[in-house]
Amino acid sequence: MSESSLSARRPRRKRGERRARVGDKRQRILDAAVRVFAKKGFHATRVSEVAKAAGVADGTIYLYFESKDELLVSLFEDRVQKLLAFLAAELPGAPTASDRLRRIIELQLGLLEGERDLAEVVTVILRQSTKLMKEFAAPKFTAYLDTIARVVAEGQATGELRSDLSPHLAARAIFGALDGITMTWALGKADRGGLVRASGQLAELVLRGLAPARGAGR
Repeated sequence: MSESSLSARRPRRKRGERRARVGDKRQRILDAAVRVFAKKGFHATRVSEVAKAAGVADGTIYLYFESKDELLVSLFEDRVQKLLAFLAAELPGAPTASDRLRRIIELQLGLLEGERDLAEVVTVILRQSTKLMKEFAAPKFTAYLDTIARVVAEGQATGELRSDLSPHLAARAIFGALDGITMTWALGKADRGGLVRASGQLAELVLRGLAPARGAGR
């Protein structure tokens, strides 16, 4: 066999490398969807426009997502998964339930700081998809609410937080506040540092609301 024929052979790619390329392309599509959805709105966006922004062929989108609705749902779940990963890394280092709740609020708002398009998509554009609203209790989103509820329950068990509230109700209330703050920021001036400043104020509001009443248990 000649040297030229050997040099013409392409080296075999490892399975991990192939998976990485697939993951990179999927992530590129999700990132492009954020930009296009934020610019044009969900219903006005064509799949071909997302493909063009991602630098892939139109049909490539359907290798990863069955429909535009599924693309939007996947985008939301992808972001929630990243948030869950941050929480799993950060929360064990917070000594009290109050510290952990404060960290949850800081992380969610902090991760969206400087990403106006993403903030708009996860708060405004998502509401344009009936399919997504019906699937709002998707496993990853439920896992996120469960994380918040678990922290509240831990604080109740130690007497640090008031025990007369449902942990899951508190979790949904906290998420609702985070969602509302992010939406008004994204649709407004989206000023730099605005979400970080809001995180401190919201944490104080939440923790005061969850604090045990004075004299409780006496």
